[in-house]
Amino acid sequence: MVTLFEDIVNVSGIGRTDVPVLTGELFRMAESESITQKGEETLLLAIDMQNSFMEKGSLGVPGSHGDAERLCRFIYSYADRISGITVSLDSHGPLQIFHPVWWKDAEGKNPQPFTVITAADIKSGKWRPAVNSEDSLDYVENLERLGKKRLTIWPYHCIKGTIGQSLESMFSNLIYFLSTAKRIPITSVVKGEDPLSEMYGIFKPEYSKTDCINIDLLRSLEKYRKIFIAGEASSHCVLETVKQIAEFYSGDKEMTSRVHILTDCMSPIPGFEPGTEREFLSLAEKHGMKLVKSTDKF
Repeated sequence: MVTLFEDIVNVSGIGRTDVPVLTGELFRMAESESITQKGEETLLLAIDMQNSFMEKGSLGVPGSHGDAERLCRFIYSYADRISGITVSLDSHGPLQIFHPVWWKDAEGKNPQPFTVITAADIKSGKWRPAVNSEDSLDYVENLERLGKKRLTIWPYHCIKGTIGQSLESMFSNLIYFLSTAKRIPITSVVKGEDPLSEMYGIFKPEYSKTDCINIDLLRSLEKYRKIFIAGEASSHCVLETVKQIAEFYSGDKEMTSRVHILTDCMSPIPGFEPGTEREFLSLAEKHGMKLVKSTDKF
């Protein structure tokens, strides 16, 4: 590209909400670019690169600012190879099953963030749903039956219409610059709006009474020969997204081997590091998915 990286991305502005974003000058520079597409069809799949998950956000992931910088540098370096961009947007209301206001103890107090609530806790009265008692218990019981992550109470995050829900500013600058320069549409996937379910992976919720897997989105991956995945947090939304791809394309190693996981462009929620690393290594071994760094040559 003719435009310098520093003219698009202000590294010191990563994670800040008081810096200029998507200015007219940015789009004018993008329109003056002439980027010739090279190589195979390549998708960038960025998971929840949102302000709430930046280090100073309401559910800040340690290391996310460095992840964002490395991801931006990767996108800039491979601008002539990227032919598709998909971003997910975690999107919630305050009254959802994983937020404190949904639950009360015997004294009427809400749980603190990062409290784990089990089916046994609900049955014993340790925690009582403020709404939808029957469905809340059913949900937690099914999480445990299916061996899913236990219900964790998270800080209020990615509330619809707030700055926290918005894409991180410098990442946003770069992908919209590239979209404009190459006339690549950006596909936005909104997830997590169901008040009675968690949705870590972008293709389906953790558990739902209805079959609501996004088959069209999964099938859309098939047009790409390389799929690069990054985002926050590696222990939850990135990991579950990758696991859902592996599950859907189980037995089709030709397809799953197209997945490249940018390990230096994602970080885990603290406390989940060892299990996260084991699961990614298992996915790589079983399905041929590739664990790579943004500085590798492709």
